[in-house]
Parts: sequence; structure tokens; C-alpha cells
Amino acid sequence: MVSLLNMRSVGVVPEDLTARARIRDAAVRRFGIEGFGASVRAIAAEAGVSPGLVIHHFGSKDALRAVCDEHVLRVIREAETDAFTSATPTDFIARFAEIDEYAPLVGYLVQALLAGGDLAATLLARMTADAESYLADAVAAGRIRPSRDPAARAAFLVDVGIGAVLSFVRRHPPVDGDYGAALRAYAEASSLPALELYTEGLLTDASMLEAYLTYRDTEESRNQP
Repeated sequence: MVSLLNMRSVGVVPEDLTARARIRDAAVRRFGIEGFGASVRAIAAEAGVSPGLVIHHFGSKDALRAVCDEHVLRVIREAETDAFTSATPTDFIARFAEIDEYAPLVGYLVQALLAGGDLAATLLARMTADAESYLADAVAAGRIRPSRDPAARAAFLVDVGIGAVLSFVRRHPPVDGDYGAALRAYAEASSLPALELYTEGLLTDASMLEAYLTYRDTEESRNQP
């Protein structure tokens, strides 16, 4: 999540100049502030269009939610790939100034996970699959170390990152849905310990890892038919 909080602005594509994209972005903001009970009327007002135009473009609020999911996942995937494979330390620091731009995405993710259910589970599964892909790219680029179990590492990092954000916003609830302020506070609180932990490590030697690997190998051998 450190890289998510410092991701570069993605270029504007032609789709993002359309009424459909404006409605989608308005829905991400309203869902992030109000949760998924936000009305079509509220979303339309946010986008500056009529409720009928929202339905015309998306058919239903559930269909609009699905499009929002796709958009949020795409932006995160592109941003994380850039952060892990090509961003420089200077880029990392410069992006703190752009954090507010991504507040609606974080608000949306928080509301999606708090809502739970199949949609939240699907979102997490797709975020984990995306994480495994961009972490593999980062390994290939020589930016991070290889893992003995890339899929397990990707799932762990997603769980830790999402869990940290959820815990933070529970302890420091956004005021009037202002995830921009919450996001800045989270970045200030978490960047140092996260970078320290992921760069320098936590344990002073490998004895616990070696003991676990021996234990796991023994258990696997014992369970062989």
C-alpha cells in the first residue's frame, strides 16, 4: 500500500473525457463516501447529469458498481506495476504531492471491503492475482527479491496492506468522507515503518525461517502417501 499511496498519475485516455467516464468517477467518489447505498440520484448530482442518463449508460446501479470495480482495479494495477518496476526514489517522494488524487479509490476500496460479501471477496481475489503479476515483473526487473512462494507472498502483502488501511481509518475515521486527509495521515504514519521493514527486514538472523522450512519439509514428507 505504500506504493499505492504514491502512484503516478495515469494518463487521461479518450474514454475518460466522456459522460460515461464522468459518471463512473462520480460513482467511485459517492460510493467511497456513502457506501454502496448511495443513490443513483446522488451519483447523477455528483456527475452533473440526470439520473436517467446514469441508467442509460449503465442499465442499473449494480452494473455501474461492476464498472467501478474494473476501473479501480485497473488504476491500482497500472500504478503498482509502475511503482514496483520503474519508479525512482525521487519519483516516490514527489508523488506525496499527488496523494489526494487517489483518495476516492481508497475510499471505494474501504467501503467495498467493509460491505463484505461475494463482491468484496472477488475484488480481493483479483487484487491478489494482479499483485502476483506485478511482483513477478518487479523480480524480473531486479527491484525486489524472489520468493519461495510468489502466490503466497502476493496474498500476504495484499492482506497486510488492506488490513493496515482498514485499521487506520477505523482508528482515524475520515471527517465528512474526506479520504484525502486520511490518506495523507496514513502515508505520514506508515511510510517510514513500512519502508524500514521491507528494506531492512525485522529479524536479525534467519534461524526462525530455517526452522520453519525444516518443519514444513518434515510435515510434507510425513503427509506423502
